[in-house]
Amino acid sequence: MGDNPHRSAHAGTGGTRVATSHEGPAGASARVAETSGNPGTSDSCLGGGGALPRARAFGAERAFRGLTLAAGTAVLVIIAAIAIFLIAKAVPALRANTESFWTFEGWFPNDDPAKFGIGALAFGTVLSSALALLMAVPVALGIALYLSHYAPRRLGNALGFLIDLLAAVPSVVFGLWGRDYFVGPVGDLSAWLHEYFGWIPIFGEGPYGSSILLGSVVLAIMVLPIITSLSREVFRQTPTANEEAALALGATRWEMIRTAVLPYGRPGVIAAVMLGLGRALGETIALALTLGSTYAISFNILQSGGNSIAANIALKFAEANGTGRGALIASGLVLFAITLIVNITARAIIYRRREFTESAA
Repeated sequence: MGDNPHRSAHAGTGGTRVATSHEGPAGASARVAETSGNPGTSDSCLGGGGALPRARAFGAERAFRGLTLAAGTAVLVIIAAIAIFLIAKAVPALRANTESFWTFEGWFPNDDPAKFGIGALAFGTVLSSALALLMAVPVALGIALYLSHYAPRRLGNALGFLIDLLAAVPSVVFGLWGRDYFVGPVGDLSAWLHEYFGWIPIFGEGPYGSSILLGSVVLAIMVLPIITSLSREVFRQTPTANEEAALALGATRWEMIRTAVLPYGRPGVIAAVMLGLGRALGETIALALTLGSTYAISFNILQSGGNSIAANIALKFAEANGTGRGALIASGLVLFAITLIVNITARAIIYRRREFTESAA
């Protein structure tokens, strides 16, 4: 009985046939795979399925991949084109300059010989932006936490909408408001700061008015809605399980925010702050209307004066000659480099933070 092959009923004739599943020689399965794709052979008797369909040469997936690659490449090309343009236009003016471009504090590119430097302008740009962030970030984070975790839902949505509207106000409106109506209160604040904190070098003597402090306050109000809006959305993305776990362990609401919300949202907050810093560094009209347009490096933020790269370009471009326009473009190249450095630094901080979080998880 063991020598007889297994017989099975044939579906078509009702007779018997010898099963071929184990009788074939070596390599039969390969021939089965080969014959399964031929239209003249029967797949049912061989026991194999049809061949897998070939991938399309050009499909939606490949088209989308090519589109995203082209978009990313276009961004890099645009950045490189901007850098090449700025360098090409700035080199003739830099060659005509008779003073040190990095340390000279004057701006006389229209003179013969030309004399100009970026030191005072870069100092004013960085100082005003840093002071603006110093004033805006704590307020923005407080508002974002209140809207996301303390305020009732309807009130939080209404206040968030109003804060978002603040970002739509044109910068020239902020500049005019700061120059015509806010200069008085800031002058009184400057006098008070000098009276009680005059021993600190940044709170020196007057005259008070269009100063770095005034420009920084206006900048802080301008970047406040950007940082608030992004931080609020980041805080809302905190996993509910993390918050409920902290509360279940007996934490107060503030302890829950400190241990669950802030650590989770730290990369997003850093990105929001860097975006606000980029807005402050490139602001033009508001600072042109609120600063004193002087070319000097001074840590006294109360005294009238100060200038920035963007404001100087806006004020001097109309009266500049060929060398003067080249000098302004050279200053724009420095601002371009500062902005790139800030964004690269922000991306590095976020990446290191994400890497640390993933390794800890």
